[in-house]
Amino acid sequence: MLNQNSATRRMPESLVLAISTIVLGVLVGCSSVVLSLLLSLVEHVFLNFKETMLNPAPVATLPWHRFGSVVIGGIIAAIVWYLLRSKTQGPVSINAALKGKNMPVLPMVIHVITQIFYVGVGGSVGRELAPREAGALIANKWNQILAKTGLDTLSTESQQLLIASAAGAGFAGVYIAPITGMLFAVEILLKKVSMRTVIVSLSMSTIAMLIGSLEKGFQPYYFITDTKFSVALLPFVLIIGPLAGILGALFRQACQWAEKNQTHTKHVLWQLPVVSVVTGLIAAFILPQIMGNGRALAQLSISNTGTKLLYLLAIGAVLKAVVTVFTIRAGAAGGTLTPSIAIGAVFGALASPLFGIEPQQGALLGAVSLLAASQQAPLMALFMIIEVTHLGSDAYLPMGLGVCLAAAFSRLIIKPKS
Repeated sequence: MLNQNSATRRMPESLVLAISTIVLGVLVGCSSVVLSLLLSLVEHVFLNFKETMLNPAPVATLPWHRFGSVVIGGIIAAIVWYLLRSKTQGPVSINAALKGKNMPVLPMVIHVITQIFYVGVGGSVGRELAPREAGALIANKWNQILAKTGLDTLSTESQQLLIASAAGAGFAGVYIAPITGMLFAVEILLKKVSMRTVIVSLSMSTIAMLIGSLEKGFQPYYFITDTKFSVALLPFVLIIGPLAGILGALFRQACQWAEKNQTHTKHVLWQLPVVSVVTGLIAAFILPQIMGNGRALAQLSISNTGTKLLYLLAIGAVLKAVVTVFTIRAGAAGGTLTPSIAIGAVFGALASPLFGIEPQQGALLGAVSLLAASQQAPLMALFMIIEVTHLGSDAYLPMGLGVCLAAAFSRLIIKPKS
């Protein structure tokens, strides 16, 4: 009798999936708001700095202050990550959660907060991994709640869809980019584009974006002046696309090497502080824009209108790539999307004078092309740049060609899996 009653209480899978999409969209959106507020708090406390679209780097902060922030923050983060990995079962990746592994709440929460903290003090790594992992954690726990209540009629495939969609929604809630969040879920995590996966992931990302906008607003993440893209840019794209594809593939391989050989032992207690000292020295005496997730360096490339800063941008791109790779190698967790945008933007800005085009347009085309190659996700790269800059439809042709060429030429370095 109990089994029959339990069976009658079960809802159709489509209804459970619909309710889950709405609930998770709200919860993940709220988590994105919390993480955004946490980042602002850390930047204020450690750098006396408020990050905005027009002021993305702590250039007004004294050099010794910038140095001290990232060094002290690096020591704290190293201790936390060491204890987390040595005294607990440690964090669980999104891909592992998709395969059915449980994500422990307390270690994951500490792990996510530490990522945001380290970026906030000036560590050179992307911050987009934290909201994605927070979203996946919430979905992982939601699936377990459904199972315990006896209302769960979701297949393993549907549970995976919810976790992937929640991870993408975490990104959407922070960057106000719902299409990018959806494409991250279906193009990178699930690798399955269907009506069902798109509806669930896009709906969840849109809800999370609306919640996130309560704190972030709807302004673009990168500031650009009014610009029009034309077919005259295609010769530039034909050159920059393949080259950015090769550079993006090399950066991807370097980051994968860093992740594969990442320090998980007590050596993180000295390796991450050493990398933090290097980051602090660069931020103090060479380029403050090295700090953080790469937004500041990308914005500097986009806003640059002359040739005087080109040499500094070139040095900055190399340093950003090297420091980001070794930050991950030294034990820090974080994303590589926004560092890829920064490196690509510099590359495009450097090439712009050779073709007589606007540096802003060159930077954007370089950014989208290198991002497509480094993430092996051309659609996500295209819509991410469009969403975070609010570009018009005239940018679709040159950017679309750029991501296609970059993705294709990246395969000269990255061999497709059989």
